[in-house]
Amino acid sequence: MKGKVLAIIAIALLLVGGAFFLSNKSTKPGQYDAFAKCLSEKGVKMYGAFWCTHCKNQKKEFGTSFQYVNYIECSTPNGNGQLAVCKDANITGYPTWEFADGERLEGVVPLDKLAEKSQCQI
Repeated sequence: MKGKVLAIIAIALLLVGGAFFLSNKSTKPGQYDAFAKCLSEKGVKMYGAFWCTHCKNQKKEFGTSFQYVNYIECSTPNGNGQLAVCKDANITGYPTWEFADGERLEGVVPLDKLAEKSQCQI
């Protein structure tokens, strides 16, 4: 009986400690948070697909700040087709960056080029 109580206490402490660690980790701002937010505020969108290696590389450039980018997933869940939102936008390659003026850049775009085109500071 005493062993079960100690085990329950140990598990509870691990859960509380884990929750504390995760909550502290997620509140740390990303290096490009302001930049990514600015892109979204200026109407910049990134079209991509979860299976796309170039999209993964582009996301890595932003790190945790990518959560603020206006990202549109184009792939069907099974990876075998394109969603209507991307078909309707005539997206033919990934990633595709679209700006408020309608201009598009395809492929992995350096952050400084995104900054120049959007007038957002890195």
